[in-house]
Amino acid sequence: MTDTTPVDWEQARALAYAAGRAAAGAAERVPLADADGRTLAEPLRALTDLPAFPTSSIDGWAVRGSGPWLPEGRVLAGGTPPPLSGDGACVEIATGAMVPAGATALIRIEDSATGADGRVTGEPRAIPDWRLPGEEANRGEELLPAGTAVDPAVIGVAATCGYSSLAVLAEPRAALLVFGDELLTEGPPGAGRVRDSLGPQVPGWLRRYGATVTGVTGPVKDTLAAHLDAIRDGLAGADLVCTTGGTMHGPVDHLHPALAELGAEYIVNTVAVRPGFPMLLARVPGDRPKFLAGLPGNPQSAVIALVTLVAPLLAGLRGRPLPPLPQVEAATDVPGRGDFTHLALARLDPAGRTATPTGHVGSAMLRGLANSHGFVVVRPGTRAATGDLVPFLPLPLMPGER
Repeated sequence: MTDTTPVDWEQARALAYAAGRAAAGAAERVPLADADGRTLAEPLRALTDLPAFPTSSIDGWAVRGSGPWLPEGRVLAGGTPPPLSGDGACVEIATGAMVPAGATALIRIEDSATGADGRVTGEPRAIPDWRLPGEEANRGEELLPAGTAVDPAVIGVAATCGYSSLAVLAEPRAALLVFGDELLTEGPPGAGRVRDSLGPQVPGWLRRYGATVTGVTGPVKDTLAAHLDAIRDGLAGADLVCTTGGTMHGPVDHLHPALAELGAEYIVNTVAVRPGFPMLLARVPGDRPKFLAGLPGNPQSAVIALVTLVAPLLAGLRGRPLPPLPQVEAATDVPGRGDFTHLALARLDPAGRTATPTGHVGSAMLRGLANSHGFVVVRPGTRAATGDLVPFLPLPLMPGER
């Protein structure tokens, strides 16, 4: 029989992350315009010295030797100037232009004057007003390591170096299967049936954790055959299938029998956390590793399963580190849950330093979740008193949200 002893919450996160990291996708090259949000599969190295040539930081004059200097032309950005002809020569130069060979100094336009004879006088400043080749980076130097999250700044560095594409890890693909004959997909609940709230919301969480959502299927009929067909279809086009409901062993809970039929290997089977302990993560055999994450049917429990197992798995599949949990101050007492970790929904103050638990936090409720920034983490056998520093597990909110 499969061991159903609940796994410690921190250990469950570590197991999920390790499974994902071991199965991270192969590298692929994508244009810079498509690289935002991806992960570098190899170090980003300078293709040339940066700057590649001596570059003026000012509008003014490039001079050679002692003044006064006789102008012999103009240098604009984008051109390749000839060397200065000799001592006493200068050229007008624009910001970003290549400094001509032979120049010994740059003089800012505001620090210069032109006499009646056309010659330029002035004094260069103590700090040179040009950038030298290799000042920012030398050719071949590693600028960013593999595993770096690609954002607009990284794309800008790559473009500066001359890249038109980047080697990045493949994005994990995820499908969602919603189990439960009792679920409605539209209209208000009633007559013994409830509205499905996970089908509409889980894809958004998956995308925020970096997955490409390939589809949502459900409600799937409460039969073993329907479960098997839906799981196989989901795995055909995804690296991860998330299911909602059926994680226990009730009369219509077919997930465990379906996993047995598929020859799946449990990575985690129940977690010592409240709410949400009947969650699971399994590896499904095939040509390459694929995964199934079983989320409980109660909505808040399902989200806790997402942040506990799915988020670390996707971080590993993306080649990202598992970020440490920040410490915040508890604004009120937060009880423990015995031998289980307690994830208590909480809202942060504007400075992000103090967490206040929210109301309406039953495992079947979502109102508290909608008013929270994440979870205060209370470890087994402990409680949090007002003013204590406690770990905080943030929800993956988009910039500017709540």
